[in-house]
Amino acid sequence: MSDLNTILKGIVDDVDGAVGAAVVDLNTGLLIGVAHNVPYFTQSYLDAVAASAVDMFRGKNIRAVEKLMSSTRGEAVEKSITEVQMTTANTYHFMLIHPNKPDTLIVLITTKKANLGMGWSAVRSSTIDIEPFCP
Repeated sequence: MSDLNTILKGIVDDVDGAVGAAVVDLNTGLLIGVAHNVPYFTQSYLDAVAASAVDMFRGKNIRAVEKLMSSTRGEAVEKSITEVQMTTANTYHFMLIHPNKPDTLIVLITTKKANLGMGWSAVRSSTIDIEPFCP
């Protein structure tokens, strides 16, 4: 069986324009695995990006909105964000909550050279291989 970093490296190698892939534990904000080909992606940089991703999916403001939705709808709304695609000046970020591991986030970062469909396909198809490594 491959280890998680090897699986993530395979994603980076297979997607044209990919610069990094990671799996983040949304309960702790810790990186479970990572692979990249960018020299300035230091450990402290990666940790900061992982913490930022946690805020996007489980942060205080997200929880506040979900609480308002819960009171309006009369039913619990929790962990409602399941996918995010973010674009910066030079990159695309594909972020997906693992469908069977709701506290695990899979992230792929690419240049804008990447095909959006291929980015999503790579992230979604990786869930089977990544699942055994998720808490």
